[in-house]
Amino acid sequence: MTADETAWPSLSSPTWPETCATLHMWTQMVGKVRLALTPPVNHWWGVALYLTARGLTTSPIPYGDGAFEIVFDFIDHMLVIDVDDGRRRTIALAPRSVADFYGEAMRTLDELQIRVRISPMPSEVPAPIRFDEDRVHASYDADAAHCWWRALLKTDLVLQEFRARFIGKCSPVHFWWGGFDLAVTRFSGRRAPDRPNADAITREGYSHEVISAGLWPGSGAMREAAFYAYAAPEAAGFKTARVGPAGAFYSPDFNEFLITYEDVRRAASPRAALLEFLQSTYEAGAELGGWNRAELERVGP
Repeated sequence: MTADETAWPSLSSPTWPETCATLHMWTQMVGKVRLALTPPVNHWWGVALYLTARGLTTSPIPYGDGAFEIVFDFIDHMLVIDVDDGRRRTIALAPRSVADFYGEAMRTLDELQIRVRISPMPSEVPAPIRFDEDRVHASYDADAAHCWWRALLKTDLVLQEFRARFIGKCSPVHFWWGGFDLAVTRFSGRRAPDRPNADAITREGYSHEVISAGLWPGSGAMREAAFYAYAAPEAAGFKTARVGPAGAFYSPDFNEFLITYEDVRRAASPRAALLEFLQSTYEAGAELGGWNRAELERVGP
């Protein structure tokens, strides 16, 4: 086993699914605070979270004449709230219900004189339960959460490398708390066809042609963590395009190319395997979609 492979942690802990479900709700609470207080940015980029050397951060959130930041620290397992005047509060990340965590988080913000109202209803999940009423999700295994963050961090470094190859419009590498996924999105520069029946979030997110890729913990027909890549709108022939590495496939359930995290983790070089997946799916979407690749891609180092 190579050093590269060892650095990509296993996500096979039996405690991870329940920890994931709880942590998903906790990140949504924090993300909704950023959503409530941050000026809107195109394609909802202003509401995402970002990887750090210790966890996930909101980055500075404007408030009054100053700012504050909320960080999930997956090394010391704390939620850390820092205000620009030096005040700091922490909340332990430990087994407890979503309702209890929500109550303490909102009280702590109030004690810091940060007055914010958020929707207590989770987003993008089936059968949502209000944060203040959710005593179903109450699991937190510190080791499993740490492994998920390590997987995100390793993925973030590869996505950053992949992003650097593109000189057209491109999103940051960011963590979507709605879908609980880390993603990067490239744009052709052209507007996409209107989606008259779509909700406001979808219309804004897909107002322009995109090819997007990332990592998510899996759901529905995909019961394990996987890397995904899709084009929107999807050009004819994309479903049957040849992509790599071995193990990558097109899922009709998700209308995306997928490769399991475990297949990438066990590759001789996980970095090279993931880059091959990202590059080959991008090239398929860009070629079939008629993107002007010569104007969009970096040539040379």
